[in-house]
Amino acid sequence: MSNKILVTYASLAGSTVGVAEAIGKTLATNTGEEVDVLPMETIDNLSAYSAVIAGSAIRMDNWLPEAMQFVKQHQQELSQKSFAVFVVCLAMAVKNERRLAKAKVTATGYLQPVRELVPTTISEGLFAGVLDLSKLPMRYRVPFRVATLTGLFKEGDYRDWNAIHEWADDLATKIG
Repeated sequence: MSNKILVTYASLAGSTVGVAEAIGKTLATNTGEEVDVLPMETIDNLSAYSAVIAGSAIRMDNWLPEAMQFVKQHQQELSQKSFAVFVVCLAMAVKNERRLAKAKVTATGYLQPVRELVPTTISEGLFAGVLDLSKLPMRYRVPFRVATLTGLFKEGDYRDWNAIHEWADDLATKIG
């Protein structure tokens, strides 16, 4: 097995791709190892990787179906590698400290099904995403349009690049 690292993702509207790419660049810089950043549905074999970082957007309080399928399919291998996970969700977009603490509990809960399959995760990242109604599949536009009209969310990019890079920096030391 090489020291190659895989950052893999499942994305609904594209913001998770950007987070995965940022994590991959940071890991490559900090570890000096080769890092592949690939969508989960393209991964058949993990034997080339010593570490796997998997992330998903959240849909209806869950990882995307293809993300859960990836973890189920590779459960045994993931349990034997350095394995970290992250979520990208609007719950993390709040700025109020009290609400952010509650959002972190909510977002951490999104990872419970993954933890049940692979309890040996070395790190968990919780990141805000992007709300761009034009990029959402039609069936999701109505609920998010209602959320924008009621003031719950505004369209925009809520990703905190500093937090993403800091998590990846810490992750690089854990991967070794």
